[in-house]
Amino acid sequence: MSSTTATRAANTPQANAYAAGKLPRNSTLYVLLASWIVTGAVFLVLQLSGATSGFNIVGTVFFGTVLYCVAIYALSYAVEGVRRAKDRLVTALVTAAFVIALLPLISLVFTTVVNGLPAFLTPTFFTESQRNVVGAGGGALHAVMGTLEITGVATLISVPIGLLAAIYLTEYGRGRLAQAITFFVDVMTGIPSIVAGLFAFAFFSLLFQDAGIRFGFGGAIALSVLMIPVVVRSSEEMLKLVPNELREAAYALGVPKWLTILKVVLPTSIAGIVTGIMISISRVIGETAPLLIISGFTASMNYDLFSQRMMTLPVFVYTQYANQGTDTQAYLDRAWAGALTLVLIVMLLNGLARLIARIFSPKLGR
Repeated sequence: MSSTTATRAANTPQANAYAAGKLPRNSTLYVLLASWIVTGAVFLVLQLSGATSGFNIVGTVFFGTVLYCVAIYALSYAVEGVRRAKDRLVTALVTAAFVIALLPLISLVFTTVVNGLPAFLTPTFFTESQRNVVGAGGGALHAVMGTLEITGVATLISVPIGLLAAIYLTEYGRGRLAQAITFFVDVMTGIPSIVAGLFAFAFFSLLFQDAGIRFGFGGAIALSVLMIPVVVRSSEEMLKLVPNELREAAYALGVPKWLTILKVVLPTSIAGIVTGIMISISRVIGETAPLLIISGFTASMNYDLFSQRMMTLPVFVYTQYANQGTDTQAYLDRAWAGALTLVLIVMLLNGLARLIARIFSPKLGR
């Protein structure tokens, strides 16, 4: 029995790989995970011993990746030889460069989750506003609803204008008008967000003769000023990627140009267009300065975009951090929970964009 077991163990893929002078499949992944676990355990011990104030996720990932480079080279050198070991070392260094580039994002997400999760999981965070709340308690329902309403209206304004402008520039635009539109779109792409807020505030102040006007629709206009150039540029690039052969084939069948755009060009580029729209939403959903100027802030619920001040999540995070009361920790917890909510909304929008792009992207045959 023991000899049979030994024979079976010797015939496993891992054993055969080692015998052939080659590391098993997925060995690099296992070495990387093991390196992260080892460095994570070291930093956890340092935290428990009091040497560090908290768990260092950046140090864990960075030093774990460095350890991975050393370990994979040594293991490959021992099993596969020096030539293959050098190849794996270069691959590991490329992986390390990628991981290092992601360190700010990893640190941001980890810090936001750790600090925001306690208040995020409280039952009242998504069911109550901050009306008459001093200290602990209350929630961010008014800010969540304000963000969804203002961003939604801004999207409804920006997407048709941006998409039609991109279609004009790609399919019809020639001469000085197209050049002027392209120039001003490029200029608008780089304007500071606070300028968009000042524009909306000045416009509605002059329109309604009210120097203290604050309402949600003005915030939607300010965000649309920031969204339109992003939608135009991203949609224009996607429309340019559609092969001219598809257009010419439709024209050869007698299909008019407007119908070719509607039935051929847009369905072919819909995946990239949707992705660009979601990027533009992610670009503006976290803006604070324009909304602070034209939408203001409030502790009460307000569902009406055309009347009174309206709170949004970025402004909620700012006010909770800037205007701390006697119970400082409660305000900080709510600020972190608002930031976590904003991150989750952006992640949800990106996931939805990928799903929509997969559903509506053209199905290519053989």
